[in-house]
Amino acid sequence: MYEKMEELQQAIQNCNQCKLCKNRKNIVFGVGNEKAQIMFIGEGPGADEDTQGIPFVGKAGQLMNKALDALGIEREKVYIANIVKCRPPNNRDPEPDEVSSCINYLRNQVMIIKPKIIVLLGRISLQNILEPEYKITASRGKWVEKKGIFYMPTWHPAALLRDETKKIDFIHDLKQVLKKEQELNK
Repeated sequence: MYEKMEELQQAIQNCNQCKLCKNRKNIVFGVGNEKAQIMFIGEGPGADEDTQGIPFVGKAGQLMNKALDALGIEREKVYIANIVKCRPPNNRDPEPDEVSSCINYLRNQVMIIKPKIIVLLGRISLQNILEPEYKITASRGKWVEKKGIFYMPTWHPAALLRDETKKIDFIHDLKQVLKKEQELNK
């Protein structure tokens, strides 16, 4: 385990622990405030993220940015990462062996950042961070506390692109995140 984000990022630059390394353009490490109280975790990079090396910069990321802006959440003040750091082909779900190869990098990021709140974006992050039995439809919008961290499962922004009715839930969940952050800082 690494104590500094730069050391961790340097250590994974040439990662080849799973087959995702074969087609990547860039490792999509994570971005944001390393002392953030709020951390967002998605499933894995898409094509735009793979090209730029930055999480959530494609259409789903742009939609997420609009939601953050609307609520006054500065992207630079949160930290954004993914379960896997390399793009799964054709944006498929990361496979179990890929997740197990990469999850310790994410755990190390969480240990360095020490967020009070983690927003789990979609089913893949929910099931890999909390429990495989969790279902996003049943869990979204409901707080889960584990080891002093509050988890808020919500829709992945890509789901909002496919079903605009989910935007209301997403905004509601982010409002709960802001409220919880205020409560924790009292």
